[in-house]
Amino acid sequence: MKHSVAPPGFLLLLAIAAAFIIVTGGNLPPTVASHFGASGAADGFMPRTGYLAVMLAVTVALPLLLALLHGLVIPVHLINVPNREYWLAPERRAETFAYLHAQTLRLARLLVVFLCYVHLLIVRAHTALPPRLSSPLLIAGLFVFFAALVVGLVMLVVHFRRRP
Repeated sequence: MKHSVAPPGFLLLLAIAAAFIIVTGGNLPPTVASHFGASGAADGFMPRTGYLAVMLAVTVALPLLLALLHGLVIPVHLINVPNREYWLAPERRAETFAYLHAQTLRLARLLVVFLCYVHLLIVRAHTALPPRLSSPLLIAGLFVFFAALVVGLVMLVVHFRRRP
C-alpha cells in the first residue's frame, strides 16, 4: 500500500493553521506577552514578529517534520511493537508501516489543533490589560490533548496486541 508522507488534507490543515496564526496574530500588540505564570499573569514578552515566527514554526514546522521524518525508511530493528515478529513479518511489514504512519499523522494533527488553541488563548489574553491567560481554559485544553494522546496510545497497543 502506497501512502503519501504528507497527504493533501494534512497540508491543508497546516495552511489553515498558518493563516489562522497570521490573521489573529495581527490583532496582537507590538510587544506580546508570550509566557505566563501559573496564576495566568504575563511574565515574559517578545516582539510580535518574533512571537509569530516562533508560533508558526512550532505549529506548522514541528508537525510537518514529524510527518516527514516518519515517512523516512525506519530500520525494522528500531520498531518495538507487541507481537513484533508477526507484525514485522515481510508479508505484513507494509501494512504495519502504513498503520504507524497514519497514527503519526493523527498525532501531528492533534498537535496542530492544540497549538492553535494555545495561540487563541494567548490572543484572548491580550484583550485584558495587563494580559492574563485563562488557566482553567489552558488546563481544559491540556486535559483534552492528553486524553486524546492516551486514546491514541491505547488504540496503538490494542491494534498490535491482536493477531488476525
